[in-house]
Amino acid sequence: MDKISAAADMIAQSKKIVIFTGAGISTESGIPDFRSPGGIWDRFDANAFTYPKFISSQANREMYWDFSKTIWPAIAQAEPNAGHYAVVELHRMGKLDCVITQNIDFLHQKSGVPEDKVIELHGTLKGVTCLECDRKYPREQIQKRLIGSAEKVPKCDSCGGILKPTTVMFGQPMPEWETNEAETRSARCDLFLVAGSSLVVYPAAQMPVVAKHGGAKLIIINLTPTPHDHYADVVINEKIGPVLSEIVKQARAKLKN
Repeated sequence: MDKISAAADMIAQSKKIVIFTGAGISTESGIPDFRSPGGIWDRFDANAFTYPKFISSQANREMYWDFSKTIWPAIAQAEPNAGHYAVVELHRMGKLDCVITQNIDFLHQKSGVPEDKVIELHGTLKGVTCLECDRKYPREQIQKRLIGSAEKVPKCDSCGGILKPTTVMFGQPMPEWETNEAETRSARCDLFLVAGSSLVVYPAAQMPVVAKHGGAKLIIINLTPTPHDHYADVVINEKIGPVLSEIVKQARAKLKN
């Protein structure tokens, strides 16, 4: 039996599937990867965008917003791809427990996965929050301010406080509810499927191990090997969209037979 057929069998036999997604699923929608060669961190210094630096220095905030202004259009205009829609199909089949994502691009919600089934471990670029009064702003609104005026570092309209995107920066604590919920769902699933994550960023990368310890099957689909491949029941080093679509198609066919 080939790997795609084996993965389809696992999906057909499972009742509670957790999908774990990383940058590899979003690059197929034209969103640049952060860590791969030629990715965003090859063009910008990730060390300049830590949370402590962001809150402590006006110059660092200016540097961050210049960076964010550059990458926002690609994220805002991106559309879901075949990989995202394959996840939606699992939801329609009644198999999907949740999506745990490291991505900040809200493409799972765009594709049709219900909001309450998406756990965003690293937050989302869709919003901006005032660190002083907690007022919320749509990211698109802040982009218009950055583009249409001399404003280089946006401030809160209500209190003049520091505005920060609703993403988890380096050096910032992980969101407590999301992290705990991801661990709980991982431990209780019967199939954990990794789609497009290098599994090197913790604590997110621990989720497949949590799932295996809970007795789940593990499928890893990623272009390159990961440190957790030895835990997996099936490893496929190919593009997410075509592979995951075919796996789900075969799983649906197996359920009809």
